[in-house]
Amino acid sequence: MQRFAPSGTPRNWDLYRAAVVDIRFAGRTVRVEPRPRGTADGLFPVPGGSGVHVITAWNPWGRTVPEDVNERAHRLLLGEVRRQGLASWPAVGGDAGGTHREESLAVTGLGDDEARALGRRFGQDAVFAWTPSAWRVLACGSDLVAVAGWAASAETPSRRGAL
Repeated sequence: MQRFAPSGTPRNWDLYRAAVVDIRFAGRTVRVEPRPRGTADGLFPVPGGSGVHVITAWNPWGRTVPEDVNERAHRLLLGEVRRQGLASWPAVGGDAGGTHREESLAVTGLGDDEARALGRRFGQDAVFAWTPSAWRVLACGSDLVAVAGWAASAETPSRRGAL
């Protein structure tokens, strides 16, 4: 299975661009969904408006691997984020229908290049970058970026089951 299209674009690029991410902040889950460029609908939950990168270690190189392999890789990612002293929150990324989900981390304190490098270290094609003005998909193996707007909705665990 090829990881990249002939254009050099990651094979699953359109899926990444359509993905939603649920981030578990204290007492609530925020769902971030892509919207048309220029849209910023909802409250950006990080004080000071610093950016958030969403990174996973699941299914490296675009291949589905056994759950125990994904769990081990996630623990290694969590350990690396803690070692670097970065603030993070549990996250789950996947398709809007919930048929594909990957454990992830929402992290502050990284620049785009650092987030891409961390994604590459864990075999990822792309990472997400969320700022008050945009939702971006950053390719880990190139400078490719897809820029969109976003909508964020928060729900308390009592209104929606914990992720």
